[in-house]
Amino acid sequence: MNKIFIVGIVASGKTTLAKQLSEQLRIPWYELDAIAHHRTESGRSKRTAEEQLQIIMDIDRNGSWILEGTDRDSYQFLYQMAEKIIFVDTPLKVRRWRIVSRFLKQKLGLEPCHYKPDLHMLRMMFKWTSDFERNKTAFEAKLQEHGDKVVRCSETKKKRPNGFAAP
Repeated sequence: MNKIFIVGIVASGKTTLAKQLSEQLRIPWYELDAIAHHRTESGRSKRTAEEQLQIIMDIDRNGSWILEGTDRDSYQFLYQMAEKIIFVDTPLKVRRWRIVSRFLKQKLGLEPCHYKPDLHMLRMMFKWTSDFERNKTAFEAKLQEHGDKVVRCSETKKKRPNGFAAP
């Protein structure tokens, strides 16, 4: 596994898993949110789909990678590029708790973030989560198109030593 695409919705645990795998496999990881939105002197700015593609192609030319993010229209090509697709399928109640917990930690300055942690962003995270749940059947169908490349990672309290949740 040299090219891994970790996909899931907000607060599913994508970044945590990407960091763990990056360390274990010694493969660099990249947050797709940081590719889509970059820091400028005036704040956060969204790159065009073409700019995002160029950055990802540059990463791909360097060899191994772990890319993690949500299922955006502009990233559909990653499903073909990846040797392994990991769907982080965390239970809804866990994700909701993490959204609130993360928001509070960010507001208190205990956790860094790439965006402004305000009530608008909090509402958006809940909206994205609801939208994902409403469209989950279509997402699952898309994953089935990629067969054996797809691994579902569901969290439980019992963790395996390699960082993946036990089935």
